[in-house]
Amino acid sequence: MRYLPQTADARQKMLDVIGVKTIDELFCDIPKGAFIDGMADLPAHKGEIEVEREMAAMAGKNMDASSVPFFLGGGVYNHHIPASVDYIIQRSEFLTAYTPYQPEIAQGTLQAIFEYQTYIARLTGQDVANASLYDGSTACAEAALMAMRITKRKKVAIGSALNPEYRKVLETYLHNLDDREIMEGEPDNETACLIVQSPDFFGNIHKYDKYRKLCDEAGALLIVVITEVVSLGLLPVPAMADIVCGDGQSISVPMSFGGPHLGFFACKEKYIRQMPGRLCGMTEDADGRRGFVLTLSTREQHIRRDKATSNICTNQGLCALSFAAHMSLLGETGFKTLARLNHEAACKLADSLEKVKGVRVVNEAFFNEFVVELPDGTDASIVLEDLVTCGIIGGLALDEGRLLVTATELTTDNDIKIFAETLAEVLK
Repeated sequence: MRYLPQTADARQKMLDVIGVKTIDELFCDIPKGAFIDGMADLPAHKGEIEVEREMAAMAGKNMDASSVPFFLGGGVYNHHIPASVDYIIQRSEFLTAYTPYQPEIAQGTLQAIFEYQTYIARLTGQDVANASLYDGSTACAEAALMAMRITKRKKVAIGSALNPEYRKVLETYLHNLDDREIMEGEPDNETACLIVQSPDFFGNIHKYDKYRKLCDEAGALLIVVITEVVSLGLLPVPAMADIVCGDGQSISVPMSFGGPHLGFFACKEKYIRQMPGRLCGMTEDADGRRGFVLTLSTREQHIRRDKATSNICTNQGLCALSFAAHMSLLGETGFKTLARLNHEAACKLADSLEKVKGVRVVNEAFFNEFVVELPDGTDASIVLEDLVTCGIIGGLALDEGRLLVTATELTTDNDIKIFAETLAEVLK
C-alpha cells in the first residue's frame, strides 16, 4: 500500500505481540452496525488542482461575516484584525520558539506573554494575570474552582445572565465533584463565589457595587466575567472583583467558525498561588540582564498531583501573542476609540431597528449588543432564516419572539440600513 509505511510482515509481528490474529480483532468491541459495509462512499482520487477547486467550491457555499451584513454575537464577535498583526507574529523571535519552557531560546515568546499579562491586568484592574486559558467558558469554570479552593465552600451563585455556553461548561466542571451546587441570585454563607457577567448575555450592563456588598456580607468571592473585552474601553474597570475572567477573542483572534479562542484570567495578588494555568515573570540572568521565565506553573505536570490548581495543559500562546501585538498597535487611546466606535454602531443599529413597525429594543443600556423584541406571534428563528435568504445574518434567536443583535466597528451605515429595511419587509 502506497500510504502505509509498514509491510504485511511488520504488521503481523505487531499483532503477534499484542496477542491478536487480525486487525479486525482490535475492533471487536464496536457494534457491528457501526461498521460501514464495503468501501466508504468517497469520490475517486483526483489531482491536486482538482481537489483545490472542489474544496474552494464547497467553502464558497458558506455565508461568512466578511461577505454579508453581519449582526451575530452572543460571545463571539466580528472585529477587524490589522494586517500588521500577522506580520508581527510571524517574526522569528516568536515563530521559531517551540515552547516557553526553554527560556534560553524563547525570550521573544516569553516577553510577549509577559506583555499580554500586563495588558490584561491593566484592563481588568487586577494585580496579576496568567498566560491565558483555553477560552472564556473554561476560564469561568476555573475561576469557580479557584474560589472553592480559597473559601472551602461548595456553592456557586450566578448573579446575572451568564452566557449559556459558559453555564454548561461550568456545570460540566462541577458535575463529578461532591455536593457542588449552582444557584441563582444572592450568595449566602455557604457560597464560594458570585459570578456576574457584564455586559451579560442579553447585553445589559451591571454595576458592581451591589454585588461587592453582597459578597462581603456572605464571605464569598466576586467573579466578573467579560465575553466582549472591547467593552473595557468604555465601561468601568472591574477592579473591585476578586477574579476577572473572560474571552479576549475580540482583539486579533478571528471567529473561525467557533475557535480557537483566548481565555483571560486575572485576580488579586493574594490569590496568585491558587490561580490556574501558568504565569510568566521578569527576572535577571547571572550577568544582570533582563530576562523572562515561567514563574508559576501549578499543574500536575510540574508539581505533586494533589497540589495542582488545574489541569490546563497549554495556554493559547499564538492567540495571546496576537492580542499583545494588536494592543501594542492600538495603545490606550486607540483601544478607547475602538470601544466608542462599537457603541456608536450599536446605537445607530438600535435607533434604526426601533423604527421598524412592531420592533422594540429591550435594553435600557448596552455596549454593542442588545435584545430586540419582535411583533407578537413572530417566530424569531423563521425571521432569521428569511433574512439569510436575503443575504443577511441577522443575529441570534433567543426564544420565539426575541433576537440578540450585535454591531461592531465593521458594521457600516449601509449594513444597518439594509438590515432595517429587509426586516421590515420580512415582518409584513
